[in-house]
Amino acid sequence: MGRISDEDIARVRDAVDIVAVVQEYVPLRQRGREFWGNCPFHGEKTPSFHVRPQTQTWHCFGCNQGGDVFKFLMLKEQFDFPEAVRYLAGKTGITITEEEGGMPSGYRARLLACCDETASFYHLQLMRGKAEGCAAARTYLGSRGFGGDIPKKWNLGYAPGRGSLVSHLRSKGFTDKEMVDANVALRNDRGQVRDRFYERVMFPIRDLQGRTIAFGGRVIGQGEPKYINTSNCPLFSKRANMFGIDFAKSPIVTSGASIVVEGYTDVISMHRAGFENTVATLGTALTPQHVKLLTRFASKVIYLFDGDAAGQKAADRAAELITAAVAPESGNRQVTLHVAVIPDNMDPVEFIDARGEQAMRELLDGAQPLLKFVIDRRLASYDLSTPEQRAVALPHVLEPLVPIRESILADEYVNYLADIFKLDFQRMRRELDKAPMPRFVQYADDDRVPYESMTVEPDGQGSDYQPVPAPPAEPVFAVPPDGVGRWEAELLVAYVLQPSARARIAEAMAGETWSIELYARVFELLSSSDPSARASELVARCMSEIPQTEAIWMLSLPGIEDAATAESIIPVMLRERKKAALADAIAERERVVKYDPSLTSEQRNALFDEIARLQKELSILRK
Repeated sequence: MGRISDEDIARVRDAVDIVAVVQEYVPLRQRGREFWGNCPFHGEKTPSFHVRPQTQTWHCFGCNQGGDVFKFLMLKEQFDFPEAVRYLAGKTGITITEEEGGMPSGYRARLLACCDETASFYHLQLMRGKAEGCAAARTYLGSRGFGGDIPKKWNLGYAPGRGSLVSHLRSKGFTDKEMVDANVALRNDRGQVRDRFYERVMFPIRDLQGRTIAFGGRVIGQGEPKYINTSNCPLFSKRANMFGIDFAKSPIVTSGASIVVEGYTDVISMHRAGFENTVATLGTALTPQHVKLLTRFASKVIYLFDGDAAGQKAADRAAELITAAVAPESGNRQVTLHVAVIPDNMDPVEFIDARGEQAMRELLDGAQPLLKFVIDRRLASYDLSTPEQRAVALPHVLEPLVPIRESILADEYVNYLADIFKLDFQRMRRELDKAPMPRFVQYADDDRVPYESMTVEPDGQGSDYQPVPAPPAEPVFAVPPDGVGRWEAELLVAYVLQPSARARIAEAMAGETWSIELYARVFELLSSSDPSARASELVARCMSEIPQTEAIWMLSLPGIEDAATAESIIPVMLRERKKAALADAIAERERVVKYDPSLTSEQRNALFDEIARLQKELSILRK
């Protein structure tokens, strides 16, 4: 997917009614021109959640969250920003064109409809098909315990092949190009279009919003390959999507952790057993993109490996997930990765069937931190009783610590390894400091990805993701309840809401010093904007470039949007702000005179003169 242009983002924002969007989640009651309700992000009985249509913003005075309509959906639906824009574009019927290899949203909608119709076709074949293959698919699912309502919940299906899907989609008006681009059909050497999947049980793969974007197919009985997945296509990337994420996202938030398994049937079995926070990768090892997706809902990820050889191989590759994001210095972006290995060469289905749900719960509760798991697994492959083996083992065991060697977490493991290798801390620390960065820290399918090539695209949709420690978050600014700071905040709101007053406010404040540096930045930004811009446009720009200003735009100024009322209100606001500023300046100088013993008599007299001048100016204003 490409980058969404600023123009398209603005078009979507302008077309959306924030009140209508929020009311899909929160009952709102109108008070004057504003709307109030109970906050959907924290429990409360007294409404402190405030929606302002004039600026298209919302704010909760209880939890201090706030923002625009995109921010609301990002928090409520766990969307990233591009997903929120796409979602609202779809609701408002706006076609957006994504840059750098993207596609028009209208064509994207056609591909999604093609996938949805394909899933319906496959599901109908499974549930009602009379052919031998349909019956075999039902028998297979029943043998795995996937009868009852499971096929309906997961929209399971059967692909008969032999051109039946292509014929069906053509009858529904889909073109050959749309089928191929949606990756449900292939074009052969002669240019003919044929079904991509045939004689397989089908597992629809859905995105966060529950839209079908791809498929996985399992052969019935013996045959290779056992599983075939949709290839990467305009709708789908196997390195960034996960099976079951649409059902699992809410349970992940509730439980505080996600569980990652290896296959479709593993996910369904885990959900059936009550572990509804489970997802699966799609023919790849767990990637940093997967981790990034999961940690939008909870920071803890438990990687559950099968006990067979394939599971052990996946466990060995898990070291590539160790990046700066696992370090505590990452703050609120820290990723907590844990590992559990199913014993006795079993997969999740076999383990639950053999030992029960409680045994699985205990296995997950005992999951080890990934870093310790990787280090201990490497230690176990050497005979550390001999000096030769210890010398060979040391660089291999230290390697997982290299990406986080500046962290205090690395020091903890250096101590751990120093005891095992019978070296002092400083010597072990020197060995870590001189160790080279691993050349490859992540596998994508079967292609190695160089460590130094990992980047994050501006819209968060980059194909290679290298987590880095997050910078300290800027606190949300709290507007002063009174005084000069309060008057200045209200002047900024008046500037935004009343175009006819902008020139007057700008002229009055041109030579003034703002009491709060944040206000000065906001005023500079507003002054450099189009003087005829709508309030929602100005607020959107301010919140984009200075995010901690959101509480300012929730201030209530009754009558300010009426030009005649504003004509009488603005002079009062400017005068009251000037009086408050003069009072503060007088008080500050009086404190200096009273408490600074280093003042010379000349300096003291000068301050007295300045105080007298300021008091006279204040007296005139008060009259």
